[in-house]
Amino acid sequence: MISKRIVLHFPHRLVDQPIVYKLVKKHNLSFNILKAYVTPQEEGLMVLELIGEEGDYNRGIEYLTSCGVKIQPLSQDVIRNEVKCTDCGVCVPICPTGALAIDAITRRVHFYDNKCIACEHCVKICPTRAMEVRF
Repeated sequence: MISKRIVLHFPHRLVDQPIVYKLVKKHNLSFNILKAYVTPQEEGLMVLELIGEEGDYNRGIEYLTSCGVKIQPLSQDVIRNEVKCTDCGVCVPICPTGALAIDAITRRVHFYDNKCIACEHCVKICPTRAMEVRF
């Protein structure tokens, strides 16, 4: 029996499909949703803990990939490079979990890594490339 935490990125065409239901039903896996952010007609992000036999897990991952779901291990971390950050705040509204916030008094951006689900939205939008992925 194995237990792995993964982040699923659903393209907009899949957000209204029963992907996780089919994953669990057809591949004999159980799951725990740790975080989820799904917006119809946009994108879906879900952090799951999947539990099951290794063969079932591997077949489940193959199923997700064949559906067009991007999978990343939760061990991939997003970090903020303090030297590069200019506290412009561009990253704040795009963060689905509130891991990035502007301090009302200092106007500096704070990064709460314990809230981060490694969706990488901030990495893509940061003009100074201060948000980075660490493997």
